Amino acid sequence: MKNNKIGGNLFDIKILSRLFIFCKPFINTFYLLIFLTLLLSILGPIRPYLTQIIIDDYVVLNDLEGLKGMIFLLFFLLIINAIIMYFHTYLSGWLGQNIIKNIRVKLFSHMQSFKLKFFDKTPIGRVVTRNVSDIETIADIFGQGVAAIIGDVLLLFGIVFLMFLLNWKLTLISLSTLPLLLLTTYVFKEKVKVSFNEVRDAVANLNSYVQEHIVGMKVVQIFGNEKKEYQKFVEVNDTHLKANLKAVLYYSIYFPVMELFTSIGLGLLIWYGSGEIFSEQVSIGVLIAFIMYLQLFFRPIRSIADRFNTIQMGIVSSTRIFNLLDSYDTIKSNEKIITNDIFGSVEFKNVWFAYNDDDYVLKNINFKIEAGESIAFVGSTGSGKSSIINLLNRFYEFNKGKILIDDEDIRDYNISYLRKQIGYVSQDVFLFSDTIANNITLFNDSISEDKIWDAIKSVGAENFINKLPGKIQYNVKERGASLSVGQRQLISCIRIMLYDPKIILLDEATSSVDTETEEMIQHAISKILYGRTSIVVAHRLSTIEQVDKIVVIEDGEVKEIGAHEKLMLNGRYYKNLYDMQYKNFIN
Repeated sequence: MKNNKIGGNLFDIKILSRLFIFCKPFINTFYLLIFLTLLLSILGPIRPYLTQIIIDDYVVLNDLEGLKGMIFLLFFLLIINAIIMYFHTYLSGWLGQNIIKNIRVKLFSHMQSFKLKFFDKTPIGRVVTRNVSDIETIADIFGQGVAAIIGDVLLLFGIVFLMFLLNWKLTLISLSTLPLLLLTTYVFKEKVKVSFNEVRDAVANLNSYVQEHIVGMKVVQIFGNEKKEYQKFVEVNDTHLKANLKAVLYYSIYFPVMELFTSIGLGLLIWYGSGEIFSEQVSIGVLIAFIMYLQLFFRPIRSIADRFNTIQMGIVSSTRIFNLLDSYDTIKSNEKIITNDIFGSVEFKNVWFAYNDDDYVLKNINFKIEAGESIAFVGSTGSGKSSIINLLNRFYEFNKGKILIDDEDIRDYNISYLRKQIGYVSQDVFLFSDTIANNITLFNDSISEDKIWDAIKSVGAENFINKLPGKIQYNVKERGASLSVGQRQLISCIRIMLYDPKIILLDEATSSVDTETEEMIQHAISKILYGRTSIVVAHRLSTIEQVDKIVVIEDGEVKEIGAHEKLMLNGRYYKNLYDMQYKNFIN
């Protein structure tokens, strides 16, 4: 994902219209919010007007009875205004939060279908920023943006109308600083818009750096690189600080200047209004009402720049999010086969694959596995063994050729259904920060505890599970940190036994464990392989001597295919690998 600056127009109709699609399920709440905004805009200017009437028609005339009634009316309007403001504030927040909830769900669901290539090239911290803080900004469009600006504008029109209705001369004097104020607001809005873009980019970079280095903290500590990484973090954090301080600077200039213009306008009003009172052209009540109107008028003017920037940042964040939603970097299937009884035969026909453009890591791969057969891939590191596993899982899209399962093109299968038919035990099993039970069932509540224990016993892992505090309710911590590599692989085997897939993929499943744990895993693997098609990637050639076929891969090409005895007799690639490993074992 490129770190581009995104400007966007303040009222980008295309973006706003797409946002309001998410508003449709809550359209009645939105209409109610607009109605409450209108009521607040009407009630706001009424208070100064009533104050003028109270002073000129009741206080000056010593009409105590009438004054009591007007004060009661004013108090009643204040109570109504407070109640409406409560519902307005709550509903605007409720609407914004429900909208971003739906956007976040849609974005997360969409990203689950992305090719792994997207996550290979995109920093995780940046993806997290899009899913969390960028989406959070959108809530403010509905809570503090559109509805608030509508209310502010209506309030301003209402105030100006009543001011002209009372005295046009005082109105012009009061608003004499308005052009300078509007110019200042415009400059502030433009400056803050740029600084907020820088802040968003700085936040994304900071999230990316922190996430990556927390995950890789072991590597940092092993190589004693703490001081160097600390200095890099200081630089990234300093960029974040400078971006925020630039926005703070603009605010610290803008609000005092606004206060100055407000005070100048108020001073001119009092100066001119006092003269009008002395000449009996204006009443005291009118002057007091104008002072109240002026304070009420400049309040939304001061906040309107913030409203604009709220919408601007919402537009920027929305643009980034919609760019992700519009990205179709997904694995596509023809959906011709939604459900089908898979037996498990697998065939690669002239398959070519490159992670980047034409830099092929697999070149013209051909092999076939009958249902129930076992096959092993051997070769040096980087030869392309794991890439075959990735293609069969449809984590990546191959460039040329065909991959068939039960003589059907793999692209014709519904991806979700296909992956349910494939069990995968990797070298580094990922576990969620949750219980063993939930990591086995993958949060499928329909699976009973008895079925979980049946799967555990079937692979011979009950002793390991029973030794854990809480047994299957034991929390494995983040990424399964409280378990060893072998224990995590055992849980992966239990999961496969529970879901009963037709094809098993083992990616170097025992290359990183001790001999005792390897025996436990081999026992579990022998259980899950029984009666299933199995594809094994292994460095330890002694563990694959009994498979039906061995495929030797070097430089992305198939060099040899055959059983162990046949390949040993041929005396070529496989025998050289075997002799080299056996020699190392002896030494």
